[in-house]
Amino acid sequence: MWYVIQVPTGREEQLMEEAKRYQVQECFDRIFTPYSVKMKKYLGEWHLCREPLFPGYVFVISSQPEELYQALKRIPRLTRLLGTGENWTPMSQEDIDTVRRLAGPTASQEWLIDFSRGYVQNGIITITEGPLKGLEPQIRKIDRHKRTAWLEVELMGEKREVRVGVEIVTKE
Repeated sequence: MWYVIQVPTGREEQLMEEAKRYQVQECFDRIFTPYSVKMKKYLGEWHLCREPLFPGYVFVISSQPEELYQALKRIPRLTRLLGTGENWTPMSQEDIDTVRRLAGPTASQEWLIDFSRGYVQNGIITITEGPLKGLEPQIRKIDRHKRTAWLEVELMGEKREVRVGVEIVTKE
């Protein structure tokens, strides 16, 4: 089953390292945070970089949820485990499909949403290649200058806006 851990934004990698340090890895199959490939301009040039797709969230896959829950309590700066009410609940299949659709593991086993490319014609966005292809209705905004698209997805019962890299090659 898949679960979500909320951590302070920017500390996703640190939590994953602490899970290893506090020997929590025996209770899960995989721990990861999905990333988005983006272009950033600095020093006068465009550079590829990666940022967390869901800042402040770490995903964990485990077949031993109770043991994992107890083991995670050993990590001092753990913020909270997402769920409903007082219970730590697994992600729904729809949520898992959303994460897999956006940033499923590549050949290198990274959870990475790659750069997409497309065009705008008569105000309608069409993605021609990349993981956003077919998700055009969920795109809420595009900043062509920053090469970024804001995508609305539902995760754990809440609508969230995620930023992903996109190249709009033409606009008519």
